[in-house]
Amino acid sequence: MTQIHETAYPRLKADPTTQEIQDVYTLTSAEIEFIDQIAKRPTARTAAFLYLKLFQRLGYFVQIKDVPPVIRQYILFQTGYPRPPKFEELTRFDRSTKRIPVIAALRRYLDVRPLDNQGRAWLEHISETAADTRHVVVDIINVMLEELVHHRYELPAFSTLDRLAIQAREKIHEIHFASITNQLDPKVKTLIDTLFKVNTGEIGSAWNLLKREPKKPTNKETRSFLQHIRRLQVLVEQLPKPDIPVPKLKQYRYVARSLDASEMAELKPHKRYALAVIYIRSQFAKTLDDATDMLIRMLQKLDNQARTKLAVYQQEQLNQTDRLVSQLKEILLAYRIDGDDRQRVEAIGSSLIADVDDLVAICDEHLAYAGRNHLPFLLQPYKALRAQLLNCIEIINPQSSSEDDTLIRMIKLLQSLRNNRHEIIQLPLDGYDENDFRWLSTAWKKLVFCERSNGNIVAINRRYLELAVLYAIREELKSGDLFIQHGERYDDYREQLVDDETLKKELVEYGIVTGIEIEPTTFSQKLKLAMHEIAETVDAEFPKNTYAEIVDGRLLLKKPPSIEQPSGLRQIDQLITEHMENISIVDVLIDTERWLQLNKLFRPLMGTESRIDELRPRVISTLFCYGCNLGPTQTARSIRGISRKQVAWLNIKYVTEDVLEQAIVKVINAYNQFELPNYWGSGKHVSADGTKWNLYEQNLISEFHIRYGGYGGIGYYHVSDKFIALFSHFISCGTYEGTHILDGLMTNTSDIRPDTVHGDTQAQSYTVFALSHLLGIKLMPRIRGIKDLVFHKPDSGNKYQHIDRLFTGDIDWQMIETHLPDMLRVTVSIKLGKISASAILRRLGTYSRKNKLYFAFKELGKVIRTMFLLKYVGDIELRQLIQSETNKSEQFNGFAKKLFFGSEGEIAENLRHEQQKIVKYNHLVANLVILHNVVGMSRVLKKLQSDGVLINQEILSSLAPYRLDHINRYGDYILDFRRKVELLTGW
Repeated sequence: MTQIHETAYPRLKADPTTQEIQDVYTLTSAEIEFIDQIAKRPTARTAAFLYLKLFQRLGYFVQIKDVPPVIRQYILFQTGYPRPPKFEELTRFDRSTKRIPVIAALRRYLDVRPLDNQGRAWLEHISETAADTRHVVVDIINVMLEELVHHRYELPAFSTLDRLAIQAREKIHEIHFASITNQLDPKVKTLIDTLFKVNTGEIGSAWNLLKREPKKPTNKETRSFLQHIRRLQVLVEQLPKPDIPVPKLKQYRYVARSLDASEMAELKPHKRYALAVIYIRSQFAKTLDDATDMLIRMLQKLDNQARTKLAVYQQEQLNQTDRLVSQLKEILLAYRIDGDDRQRVEAIGSSLIADVDDLVAICDEHLAYAGRNHLPFLLQPYKALRAQLLNCIEIINPQSSSEDDTLIRMIKLLQSLRNNRHEIIQLPLDGYDENDFRWLSTAWKKLVFCERSNGNIVAINRRYLELAVLYAIREELKSGDLFIQHGERYDDYREQLVDDETLKKELVEYGIVTGIEIEPTTFSQKLKLAMHEIAETVDAEFPKNTYAEIVDGRLLLKKPPSIEQPSGLRQIDQLITEHMENISIVDVLIDTERWLQLNKLFRPLMGTESRIDELRPRVISTLFCYGCNLGPTQTARSIRGISRKQVAWLNIKYVTEDVLEQAIVKVINAYNQFELPNYWGSGKHVSADGTKWNLYEQNLISEFHIRYGGYGGIGYYHVSDKFIALFSHFISCGTYEGTHILDGLMTNTSDIRPDTVHGDTQAQSYTVFALSHLLGIKLMPRIRGIKDLVFHKPDSGNKYQHIDRLFTGDIDWQMIETHLPDMLRVTVSIKLGKISASAILRRLGTYSRKNKLYFAFKELGKVIRTMFLLKYVGDIELRQLIQSETNKSEQFNGFAKKLFFGSEGEIAENLRHEQQKIVKYNHLVANLVILHNVVGMSRVLKKLQSDGVLINQEILSSLAPYRLDHINRYGDYILDFRRKVELLTGW
C-alpha cells in the first residue's frame, strides 16, 4: 500500500507551531454565529467547532480522537466555556448518530458534498485519465486530490484513493496492452516469441541483440549495424503503431529496456507482446538516427582526412611554388628588355626552365588545390567508404521537408549510378540534364563538370558528383531540409509544431506572460526603437568609457578590473575548513538521503511498490557506485554486505534518467530553503558550460576532442548563480554546445527559476539569440573576438557620433514581420513541450538555402545580438557579471570531476542511456555534497558568530560550497545507519 506521507493527502502535524495553530485554527465571528445556529448543547457545539476548523485544514471530517491535543485545546479555548466538554464526552458524541445532522449542516455551510455512487464513478474516470499519462500511484492520487478539491468534494479515506489509483493503473495497462496485442496475427506473435529463445550454438537471444548500439563507425561495424537495421525494418513492417500517450509510451520503453529475454518470456502474453512491439519500434527509430549519425561522422572523417592531406601537400609543394614564382620573375625580366616584340618573345622562351606544357600542368595542379581547396583529396579515402555511405542513404531514405525535391532527385540518381564503374558519365542521362546540377557550388562545379561543348556541359565526373550529393545530404539533414521518416532526432520537426487553432488560443497568454508583442508591425517597431535607444545611450557614454575604444574601425575592449576579495575572507574561509566535520563521502550520502527521503523516488519501473526490504542501503550504494564511478564490482569490494549484482540490478530495474532528475530537483529545492545561498545569487542567473568526460572509443558518442585531447563526450551543465547545478546533459564532442543552452531552462521544474542564461562563446550565434528572446530568456554569453563580430544598425539612416564605425550591417525588418507568426509557432510549440529548443536549434544552426524560417530567425538574431553587444561594450559591470557567472560553471565542472574519482575518471559504459545516467548520477552526488556543505557551513558560521567572529555580508557573498578537504573520498566505506544524523534545519 502507498504511504500516505508520500502523497499530498492532507494530514495533521503532531507538533505544529503556535503561529501555525493561530493562522489555521482561529474561529471567525461568522463561523461562531453559524455554529450557534446549528448546535445548542455544549458537547455538540464544541464538536462542531472542531469539525469545522479541521475540515478547513484537511478537506475531510476527522475523528476527534485523532486530533493532536495542542490543536484540540486551542479550539476548545475559543468556545467560551469556562469548563468545556471533556475529551471522553466529545469522542462519545463523535461515535453517536447525533454527529450526522451536524456534519450535514457543516457540508451545506462549506458547500461540499460527500462522494456518492455518481461521484465515485466520476472519480474512477479521473483516476483512469490520470493513469493514462502517469505510472506511479502517488502521482495518480495527487491528481484525484486536486480534482476532488476543485469540484467541492469531501475527501474520501486515503485507502479508497489508493485502491482506485492502483485499479486505474492496472486497467490502463490492460487497455494499452490489449490494443496492441489484438492487432497482431498468430504468425507475428510466434515471431516475437522466438526473440526470447536462445538457439543452439548462439551466445544470446535475439531480444538482447535488439538492444545493440553502434560502436566506432569502422567499415566492418557500419556494415554489421546496417544489416541489424535491415532485420529490424523487416520486423517493424509487421508491427502496428501504438496509439498510446507519449509519457506512457516512454515508461513502457524503459520497462522493456530493463528486461532481459528470460524475464520477457515470463510475462503474461498480452503484456509481453505489447512491450516487445513498443520497444522494437523505438529501437528502429533510434537505429535510423544512429545510421544518420554514422553517415555524418563518416563524411566528417573524409573531410578531416582531405584537409590533412591538403596541408601535407601544400607543405610539400612549397619548393614547387618557389620555382614557379622564380620562373614568373624571369619571364617578367625578359619582357622588360629593350627590343621589339619578337626579341621579347625569344627572351621569354630562353628563360623557361621546362617545357611549356609541363609548366602549364604544374600550374593547373597548383591552382586545383589553391585557396585551401581540399575537395580533390576526398576521392582517395572515398573509395573505401563509398559502399557504406550509399548503404546508409538507402537505409535512412531521406525525404524533403519542402517542395524543393532537387536533392531527392539527386539521391535517385546516386542510386541509379551505384553499379556504374565509369569515371566519366556523358550527359544527358535519362531524366537528367544540365539544369539539374545548378545547385552545385562553384568549387564542386569545377570538379563535377569535366567536359564542355559549345558552352554546354556534356560530361560529369561520377565520383565527384556522388561526393557533392553526399555532402549536400549531410548539410540538409542537419538543417532539417531533409528528414528521416520514422526517426526521432532527424524526423520532420514541422509535424511537432502546434496547429493554427492551438497557436491562436495560446498566443494571447504567451504575449502577456513574456511581454512580447505578437502583432508583427508592432513587434518590429518596438524592437527598432529599443535598438536605437540602446545605440544612442552607448554612443553618448562612449567618450567616458575607458574600457573600450575603436582603432582603425575595429573595436578593442580592455579587460575589466578584477573584483578584490573582501578583507578577512581568507581567514574566515580557513576557519570554516578547520571547523567542518571530517566525514566519509558515504556518510554524506547517508545524511542527505535521510534528510530528503530520496529512496522513495526509487521504485520498480512499472510503478508498483518496491519489494526490497532494505531499499535505503541499496539506493545509497547505487548512488555511490555510479556517481563516484567505482562500478558495481569495486563498490561490492568497498562496501560490506552489498553484492555487485544488487547494485547493478537496482540501476537497471529502478533507475531511469527521469528518476535521477526528480532526485536532483528535490535536492535543489531543499538547498534553496537555506539562507546562505541567497548571498551568492538571486537564482535568476544560470551559466551553461560543458566539460569533457573520458569514454571508451567503441561507441557512437565518443569522439576525439581537439581542445582537450583524447576520446570522450561532453557533460553539459546549467549551474545556478547560487552554485548548484540545475540541469545536465551528455552530448558528443562534435555537438555544438549552444544547441542545448535553452533546454535546461525550458525543462526546469525546481524552485530556482532563472530567466537569464550565460554561456561560453558557442552561445553567441544569431539563432540562439533570436529563440531565447522569443522564449522570454535573456541570453548573456561570454564574448570573445568581438572585433570580428558584426554590429547591425536599426536603420541605415541612423548616424552615431562616436560608434558609427562599429556598424557594418542593416536589418531586414520586413523579413522579421513576414515570418514572425512562423517563429511564434515554433516558440509556442517549445513552451507547450511539443518540441525541444535543442531540436529546433540543431536545425536552425545550419545554413539552409531553402528554409525561410532559418533566415527569419537569423535576421531577428542580428537585432537581439547587436543590442546585447552594445550593452556589453557600454557596461563594464555587465562584463564582470558574465565573467563571474561563467566561472561558477567551470568551478562546478572541476568539483564534479573530483567526486568522479573511480576508474581514473573514465566512463566504462558504452550504452548511451547508461552514459547519460552516469552523468546524472554524478550531477546528483555533486548536488548532495553541495547541500551537505551548505548545512555544515551554516552551522560553522553561526558558531563563529556566536564566538564573536565578525562576518559581514561581503565575506558571506564571497564564499562557495565547493569544498572537499573535510570529505574522505577514498578507503573502506561503511553504511552506518546507527550514526546520529542531525535534523535538517535552516528551511
